[in-house]
Amino acid sequence: MKPSRSDGIDPAARSRARRRALQAVYAWQLSSSPVDKVIEQFRAEQDMDVADLEYFEALVRGVVEHADELDAVLVKFIDRTMAQVDPIERAVLRIAGFELAYRVDVPYRVVINEAIETTKRFGAEHGHTYVNGVLDRAAGEWRGPEMQGGKR
Repeated sequence: MKPSRSDGIDPAARSRARRRALQAVYAWQLSSSPVDKVIEQFRAEQDMDVADLEYFEALVRGVVEHADELDAVLVKFIDRTMAQVDPIERAVLRIAGFELAYRVDVPYRVVINEAIETTKRFGAEHGHTYVNGVLDRAAGEWRGPEMQGGKR
């Protein structure tokens, strides 16, 4: 597939990578399997040809490596413990949190929009509204200057 942007990034492949990462993070949350095992399983079972495999791995490894740190920020903006958040929504929040904190090359609006769309597809009926509210507030902590028109 040919990248559709001048910087070589294929937004559709990135979206598919996020969806696959959601499924992998969800599986990791439920099984607590080592991250290498989860990634290996997804490579074997999922059609990864259409996704940005490098981005998929970066998201999954990043969430697993930084889960406690991400949760410490996210919990400030939720109305329950992270363990009480629906597993799909928790995975989406962690992935988006990782992108907000560590992938400053991805605009915060893209991160939030992708999280909302992914939650609409895989989450509970109104889960996207919850995710949007949490991420809008969390983005202020991770990307405050960007949100106010400045550079980070």
